[in-house]
Amino acid sequence: MQFSQLPTPCYVVDQALIEKNLAILKGVMDRTGAKVLLAQKAFSLYALYPLIGSSLSGAAASGLFEARLGYEEMVRPLRAQGRHCENHVFSPAFREEEFDALLQYADHIVFNSFRQVEKFGPRAQAAGKSIGLRINPECSTQEGHAIYDPCAPGSRLGVTWKNFQSEKDAVSERGRSETLFSLLDGLHFHTLCEQNSDALKRTLDAVEEKFGRYLPNMKWINFGGGHHITRPDYDISTLEQCIRRMQERYGLTVYLEPGEAVALNAGFLVTRVMETVSNGTDIAILDTSAACHMPDVLEMPYRPPLRGSGQPGEKAFTYRLGGPTCLAGDVIGDYSFDAPLREGDRLIFEDMAIYSMVKNNTFNGMPLPALVLREKSGDCRILKQFGYEDFKGRLS
Repeated sequence: MQFSQLPTPCYVVDQALIEKNLAILKGVMDRTGAKVLLAQKAFSLYALYPLIGSSLSGAAASGLFEARLGYEEMVRPLRAQGRHCENHVFSPAFREEEFDALLQYADHIVFNSFRQVEKFGPRAQAAGKSIGLRINPECSTQEGHAIYDPCAPGSRLGVTWKNFQSEKDAVSERGRSETLFSLLDGLHFHTLCEQNSDALKRTLDAVEEKFGRYLPNMKWINFGGGHHITRPDYDISTLEQCIRRMQERYGLTVYLEPGEAVALNAGFLVTRVMETVSNGTDIAILDTSAACHMPDVLEMPYRPPLRGSGQPGEKAFTYRLGGPTCLAGDVIGDYSFDAPLREGDRLIFEDMAIYSMVKNNTFNGMPLPALVLREKSGDCRILKQFGYEDFKGRLS
């Protein structure tokens, strides 16, 4: 199927662009010995997991379902081929009723508090798992996006130095302190969001200042995600210096968990103009929705790139692009075009592989976009289409 024949709306992931990103990430691994994992929370098109796993070191999950998906679609098949492939999981709090199942799928389990280590750590160790603790270095490097800042005041993610000491003292009173510390194989921090390696360097300074005394007793450190490694202006040299710093000073294995970097600028959302109206400004109603199909537009917020368009007023015809739901704020943004938009025109939003299909929903009964793979030949293959039963199946 050709690109122009695809049903709308649909997400299109370009295999050649994915491979380009993977080559950059694998280059970092080859030069430093670091291990890079796919953070499934950003990109979970598991049809590409064998390809991704053959270049990277495995997958990272945020709970049982992602851990199982990573295991079934990446880790187990690659291990069957004799390849080393890891499966990591972190959650702010693990569910008792799910933990035994989780032990079937995850190799590394990262806890969010000493109390979680105390509750689940011995079982994880008995199952042969590598155990980590997430720390919060309290080093905010983001501007204007507190919702994505794990170091913001009041964050529930990671143990701050103050809480590290108080929790350590609390378990010490119960006679468990040394036992719990002996369970830990590594420390994990995740503080970045779509950032360059200068932010990582500043964060690493804070990690060493607060937690450096414990690093010689660890086997690994996980830098988390948010590293825009495959962005054209990303400073890979500084990233690799940060990796070697932990390796040479403390003898640690270094992990990174980029999600966006794996699929950055490698996907599209193809949509169609359904109607044009005017209410003080020209408006085009599309068959895709910001609220349902690109929720980060409203949550972040941000303005997704649109092929062939310009800023408002830059080109001759400016339109406000919105979805067909009843939500008044279901607006993607204002864009300008060389010619008036007409019913049936196709529009292509770019960088739509990440945080799109993993976050979409069926509010108002909106159909989910089809999932399409554009192969290296240029041909497009529909992986999955959704219908009424997918909407109904979420309800009862």
